[in-house]
Amino acid sequence: MGLFAFIKDAGEKIFGDDKPKPTQAPAAGAGRGEGLPPDVLRVRALHRQVEATGIPVENLKIRCSGDTAHVSGRVRTQADKEKLVLAVGNARGIAQVDEDLEVEHPEPEATFYTVVSGDSLSKIAKKHYGDASKYPVIFEANRPMLQDPDKIYPGQVLRIPPAAA
Repeated sequence: MGLFAFIKDAGEKIFGDDKPKPTQAPAAGAGRGEGLPPDVLRVRALHRQVEATGIPVENLKIRCSGDTAHVSGRVRTQADKEKLVLAVGNARGIAQVDEDLEVEHPEPEATFYTVVSGDSLSKIAKKHYGDASKYPVIFEANRPMLQDPDKIYPGQVLRIPPAAA
């Protein structure tokens, strides 16, 4: 079980406008989430975010309290666990992920790294592995959240797997 910190105002905007709206009777045909509390909408958006990654997770439960997301369930690998935490935490508006994910096949943990202005995957690879040409290792470790090795942003948190022996 762990608590992971993220930059609340960085990340993908998946929540839309969470600001509470004045209470009113739902319009005829409503049912897309209008009038639901912001934390319920956030949970739905985070579930969609996790589903979009394709990470297999059993009994996924997500709840939000303020800017903290609480995540539990069962995953196959440590990498799946870390990717799931990143998929949730790299959403704008989430400052912390409190996870209680069970891993079927434990393996060494990756390091989490927060991107700063001027970073590139090759600079990060040079810093962590001593070799800029190892950037594809970092890129692959963060798929499917990363679609392009040139599209990272300050405040984004990435997985840096342990160096191969």
